[in-house]
Amino acid sequence: MLCSPHRCGTSGLLGYYLLDAASLLPVLALNARPDHRVLDLCAAPGGKTLALLLEGCRYLVANDASVSHTNRLRRVLQSYVPRELRTEERVRLTSWDGAEWPEEAAYDRVLVDAPCTADRHSLLQEENNIFHRIRRKERQRLPLLQTQLLLSGLRAAVPGGDVVYATCTLSALQNECVVEGALRRAAEEFGIGAEVQDLRCFQEIFKKTFNFQQDCRLGALVMPHLTANYGPLYLCKLRRLH
Repeated sequence: MLCSPHRCGTSGLLGYYLLDAASLLPVLALNARPDHRVLDLCAAPGGKTLALLLEGCRYLVANDASVSHTNRLRRVLQSYVPRELRTEERVRLTSWDGAEWPEEAAYDRVLVDAPCTADRHSLLQEENNIFHRIRRKERQRLPLLQTQLLLSGLRAAVPGGDVVYATCTLSALQNECVVEGALRRAAEEFGIGAEVQDLRCFQEIFKKTFNFQQDCRLGALVMPHLTANYGPLYLCKLRRLH
């Protein structure tokens, strides 16, 4: 049983946020600088959003299509981030449909932490499991939704800007195939050129901490292992060219 985070000093803020260590990799790969405009397209429940703010992000839009999830995200920020660091000028919370994001070529960095089958969570979840037969259609629609979200992310990025796509599943259909589909549609439907960035140096830095799949076609995949029980976590970094 996990204890609740304690509150620190007179600030009343919570002292820690429990997060799979692999979940920090997409934020680190995004490499957002303080002067960057950053969009977190699927921000709830908020762990990666907190990490972005911790890295010094000074202008962040945190979005989630679900109003209830956005309200939860707001409570997370209120519990962990000092008031002066979550002003409207610095952090904007929205509840737009990420697949129909209205702003184009507006952000230097975009994080697309897409909804997925969440393999580790699904193994432990008994009620309302996404692998249950009654949720089969929802599960089958995930790659299309993920592709639309990544396509929105590419459209939201400025030319020269970076987009990181991430999931917590081992499924190639939700990982590499989504990246390939979004790149193809971006070029054919919007004339947007983008290329996948090489993450081998990034993996080299963290190889003693995480167990990376050796033959991942695009991006990087953290595989849970007895000696490094993190993930699964897939990430792929793309740069918009024009």
